[in-house]
Amino acid sequence: MSIQYNQSALLHVLTFSLGQQKLAIPAINLREILDPMPCTRVPGAGSVVPWVLNVRGSVVPLAELRLPLGIRHPHEAQSETRRFVVLEVEVGEDLVTVAIVADIVHAVTTIPSAEIEPLPAASQFPAEFISGIWRGHAEFYLLPDLAAIFTTLAKRSKAA
Repeated sequence: MSIQYNQSALLHVLTFSLGQQKLAIPAINLREILDPMPCTRVPGAGSVVPWVLNVRGSVVPLAELRLPLGIRHPHEAQSETRRFVVLEVEVGEDLVTVAIVADIVHAVTTIPSAEIEPLPAASQFPAEFISGIWRGHAEFYLLPDLAAIFTTLAKRSKAA
């Protein structure tokens, strides 16, 4: 499941960090950014989506993206910089609300789609979960394929 970007278009993205790795996700998926709040560990849940949150009266799964993306750096953010990013993501044919942990949320920015490059073949990151890489201001940003990640997770949980 590879995302195809319109090469002449601009893409609005939210940039954030997991450990030392910078990421960018389409801002169209963004619902809101929350300060950390109490979350409930789900017994028997896997390590990728181990918690749920109460977001305005709805139960929302909270995912740790560093695991499916192969980001090995431990949490480095201080509690005052950590945020929960609430997103709407296509999972199969459904639009699902999920939250992800971000160590630091940077900004919403606009990038030319033509600047998004494929993931290098020798990369340590799983190609099936990365839709591209973008060189920002002297730093590289991974563009995770959220639909692929959460669809795969949903299939795994149904099989378990």
